[in-house]
Amino acid sequence: MTRPVLTPPGGHRKVLLHSCCAPCSGEVMEAMLASGIDYTIYFYNPNIHPKREYLLRKDENIRFAEKHGVPFVDADYDRDNWFARAKGMEFEPERGVRCTMCFDMRFERTALYAHENDFPVMTSSLGISRWKNMAQINDCGHRAASPYEGLAYWDFNWRKGGGAARMIEISKREEFYQQEYCGCVYSLRDTNEHRERQGRERVVLGQNYYTADENEKNG
Repeated sequence: MTRPVLTPPGGHRKVLLHSCCAPCSGEVMEAMLASGIDYTIYFYNPNIHPKREYLLRKDENIRFAEKHGVPFVDADYDRDNWFARAKGMEFEPERGVRCTMCFDMRFERTALYAHENDFPVMTSSLGISRWKNMAQINDCGHRAASPYEGLAYWDFNWRKGGGAARMIEISKREEFYQQEYCGCVYSLRDTNEHRERQGRERVVLGQNYYTADENEKNG
């Protein structure tokens, strides 16, 4: 595969990548590797619920990082703090103010780590998903980086140039765990309610994995 050479803000070659999961970060990781960018994964996602789901997603990301020899920072799973910040937003819609709060919280911690460990650039794999509002994510990223002089948020559109399609291709090739809701308990609740209205079964954790045959699932 021929990829264009990516250039982070300021021409820097050292980047801190906030990763939400292996399927979303797979294309971002391979794209940066192909451009010779020196990056580290920062996994901070206290929104993911329950803990079993959190560990499934984190372990898949660690597996892929180790395959490519990419440093992986496993941050705290301080879900009590996340729930405290989400109080009063329990019934906000997806892509609403609760999601903004969630992105802010995760990016604030990422920016602090970047500042304390001399990363001039931070970015995230969150925006590659078509289910996310890219403008919302980028606003949160820039806001988190802004207090730190010399730190930039890289708002590259990872979906473009076939990135979204390669994300699925990589997920199938690696047989990543296929999560079926955004991550938080409220997303899980809303997904299950939607499924029940359609006469479908509720989400079963740890069951579905990407395969070369998109119609085939294994657990």
